[in-house]
Amino acid sequence: MTNPIMANIGGQPVLILSEGSTRSKGREAQRNNIAAAKAVADAVRSTLGPKGMDKMLVDSLGDVVITNDGATILDEMQIEHPAAKMMVEVAKTQDKSVGDGTTTAVIIAGELLKKAGDLLDQEIHPTVITKGFRMAKEEALKTMNSIADNVSISDDKILEQIAITAMTGKSAEKASDVLAKIAVQAIKKVAEDVDGKLEINNDNIKIEKKEGDAINDTKLIEGVLVDKEVVHSRMPKKIKDAKIALIDCALEVKELEGDAKISIDSPERMQAFLDNEEKMLKDMTQKVIKCGANVVFCQKGIDDTVQHYLAKSGILAARRVKKSDMEMLAKATGGKIVSSINDLTSAELGFAGIVHEKKVAGDEMIFVEQCKLPKAVTILIRGGTAHVIDEVERAMEDAVKGIISALELGKIVAGGGSPEMAVAKELRKYAETFKGREQLAVIAFADAMEIIPRSLAENAGLDPIDKLANMRSEHEKNNRKHGLNVFTGEIEDMSVLGVIEPLKIKLQAIKSASEAAEMILRIDDIIASGTRESAGGGMPPGMGM
Repeated sequence: MTNPIMANIGGQPVLILSEGSTRSKGREAQRNNIAAAKAVADAVRSTLGPKGMDKMLVDSLGDVVITNDGATILDEMQIEHPAAKMMVEVAKTQDKSVGDGTTTAVIIAGELLKKAGDLLDQEIHPTVITKGFRMAKEEALKTMNSIADNVSISDDKILEQIAITAMTGKSAEKASDVLAKIAVQAIKKVAEDVDGKLEINNDNIKIEKKEGDAINDTKLIEGVLVDKEVVHSRMPKKIKDAKIALIDCALEVKELEGDAKISIDSPERMQAFLDNEEKMLKDMTQKVIKCGANVVFCQKGIDDTVQHYLAKSGILAARRVKKSDMEMLAKATGGKIVSSINDLTSAELGFAGIVHEKKVAGDEMIFVEQCKLPKAVTILIRGGTAHVIDEVERAMEDAVKGIISALELGKIVAGGGSPEMAVAKELRKYAETFKGREQLAVIAFADAMEIIPRSLAENAGLDPIDKLANMRSEHEKNNRKHGLNVFTGEIEDMSVLGVIEPLKIKLQAIKSASEAAEMILRIDDIIASGTRESAGGGMPPGMGM
């Protein structure tokens, strides 16, 4: 709707905004924003849970992504509407901070706005609604904390159940038992005790993917997989009891910088220059040999002459190794990265039981395995097609981040919609303590939380009204862990079935969904400037027109 800001001076209207600007305000602006946010939530809602469906996303170049990961779907959708972009931010925040639960967060945010829209229709002011939502959020977080159970890194079975729950509904589900064990083993390898506190860095678990073989052939490498080949054909392809040198400088003679020139006026001087260059390269090689290394990973280039001498000495070498791989090699092998060849001594070397080059799906890769106490590991994902391994990679990332989130707080909750039902029940009790209109906002928040079990039921083809009624009656009997078993349609104890989720995922979903809903509700005026190309540009698609 075009509604430029005007000032009226002596009966003469004065335009304040540029021509082509558009403005929608009041209830209309709120209605537009709520509709846009709800459309985003509806787009991912059908992907929730074990019976959730996948989305096929095709970009302008024809590249295809098949996934049911909420963050990936919203990232690929190229959303234009400003309020809808806020919903994408909810998913991104959830993905960055905990790695899973993106769909849950977006669905809750969408439902909160839908319920808020109903309250706005009843002439309740947005400030009252946001105040009620804020109080309800705090109460919801308290309830979530109170129903959580403890978990530690020694609880292998529970950690595997967290991983399986994170993978459920994705392409990786059929091999989830194998993948869950791999995820737990990987985390136990890289976990470090820092001042009595458990620290796990997700970056220390490298995920490599190669087409070919089945998903079940995915394996954990207790070390690092480097996507490089051995630089010289005469070098050994396999070395046992590897002593590994990690070098962050070029094993070649430096080029002259700028316009500097060397003047050589006789063949003898030319020969002397070449001999000197070869001597420098030989000295570099001697320093590597002298320190006792039999494997070299170099972040920069290795001269052909150095390659030749290293090959003669039976040393395996790889060049132009990525910085991230070098850091992982240091953590896995216990070696130190040296920035100058003169600093290389036996004390800087790392160790691995075996280093060998192997062909994986037509590409040569170097496996650095059997490290003593690796603080960095690699998961090599296999699958039939590129689309399958991409989705397995997303599932594995969700599983790894899910376990890390559980161990960070040391708390878990049952899944299957049971924590949301428990929160809704407590919020309805909490609403009774209010006399004003905030009570309606708290009740609306409680109703919105039930969208998770409702969506699980709908996606499984079950009657959501019946299932919600059954769940409510179980929770009234104080069975807080009872949720929906989507395979049987029964209301069962989720902790017995092994449907377990990290508390951190649930807390973050409530926080980010509630904050996004509050922010969108407080907007009552949208002013979009006209595009420069034409005065009739107006708002992005779907805005106010």
